[in-house]
Amino acid sequence: MRRMQIGVFFVCVLGVLAFGWSQDLVAGDGTLIKKASTVLTMDPNLGDKSVLGLFTNADVLILGDQIAAVGNVENPPDGVQVIDGSGMIIMPGFVDTHDHLWQSVIRGCATDENVSGWFERCVGPFFNKSKPPFSEANAYAAVRLSTTALIDTGVTTVTDWSHSSNANFVKGNLDALNDSGLRYAFAMSYFPPYPTELDIKNAKKDFIDQNPLGTLQIAAGVSDAVLPGAVAVAKDLRVKLHVHLLESAAQRKAKPFKILERAKALELGPDFIAAHAIHLIPTEIRELAAHGNSVSHQPLSNMRLASGIIHYTEMKEAGIRIGLGLDGGTNDTADFFNNMRAATGLQRALWIDPKRSPTVEEVLRAATLGGAEVLGMDKKIGSLTPGKQADIIVIDMNMVNFAPVLKPAAQLVFNGQPPNVKWVFVAGHALKENGKVTGVDERQVIDAAQTASDYVKDVLNLPKQ
Repeated sequence: MRRMQIGVFFVCVLGVLAFGWSQDLVAGDGTLIKKASTVLTMDPNLGDKSVLGLFTNADVLILGDQIAAVGNVENPPDGVQVIDGSGMIIMPGFVDTHDHLWQSVIRGCATDENVSGWFERCVGPFFNKSKPPFSEANAYAAVRLSTTALIDTGVTTVTDWSHSSNANFVKGNLDALNDSGLRYAFAMSYFPPYPTELDIKNAKKDFIDQNPLGTLQIAAGVSDAVLPGAVAVAKDLRVKLHVHLLESAAQRKAKPFKILERAKALELGPDFIAAHAIHLIPTEIRELAAHGNSVSHQPLSNMRLASGIIHYTEMKEAGIRIGLGLDGGTNDTADFFNNMRAATGLQRALWIDPKRSPTVEEVLRAATLGGAEVLGMDKKIGSLTPGKQADIIVIDMNMVNFAPVLKPAAQLVFNGQPPNVKWVFVAGHALKENGKVTGVDERQVIDAAQTASDYVKDVLNLPKQ
């Protein structure tokens, strides 16, 4: 056992040095979560060999930015921080595969509208050239509010589908993402005259490439005017293309699959992500599956906008990768537990079948490893596999909303709330410690967002109170 631990230790050291951005591993550069009541590795080769890869009364060792060991850790390196895992669930952090982080400042807008009415009232005005543009400070404030809430609920990776309306907006957005400590994919909208391919390349070089936790995607609408150019840029930069697809039944009139076919978007294979994808017919589901495309599912947003219910079981049976997303302003909160409950409950209510997909195990996988697969990050995150990045959350079951503990995994989905999340690690760095988000003054974050709301009210012609 000791010989194996020494081998894992040196693998971690080599991994840290290869990435070149973490500090050299020294005594104390690690965390041992000791005797956790439940460990959900999401690796079927570990633990009980189930989808959850479950251990009980087990240890998790973090060294540097990696997971060094899971199970019974004897004789850990000197100086590591030790966290008492009794009454705790240890699992991979949640992966939010589709969000609009700037939209925290329009929470509560048009709660009586469908997606087209909501967009017209709550988003469209920000593109009105007669209105003041979204500033760097306002974008930073909005995104920092969202990232703080994401960390609080246990999200460790987020895909930010940004509307990127001007260069200052992009700078504020990316500065806030980089300052958050989250792992992220920044889906920058391709919508000339801004941004052009050159603008996207500059944002990648100036902000994203400097952060090993950041990656780029291309965000685009499904239209003949925009999509061919977006496909070309995605291919040129070798990144994923991320679109909104058939969020409402009314969008079928535009024949979006014909547009996708003309632009050869589906031919991107795993590099094509369709958000929402609610109103697909069976042949379209088969077409996505045949091309190896992925889907991001936003159940709470779909409920709020009365958009409909995704064909989850059919997509899963077809072999499509499915992740979960919070979807910004139409989710209204960043509660990932609520998102899992909604994903499960919508299907059960529609089909009157408590065994309908996603089951508890399936929704937990979609929230972690499944989301990592959608983003093409599953070799690095999504499970507590030794050697992967230490993106880990610690969930306290010793609370009124969770107790008594009978079935930890099921209660995680049906009982869990953000206050249960006690620790959040991204690449081994603690972004939440003992229930408190670190590195940020929450009062300042709230005050800055409140200041930004004056601008929002002006743009949306809302009364200032």
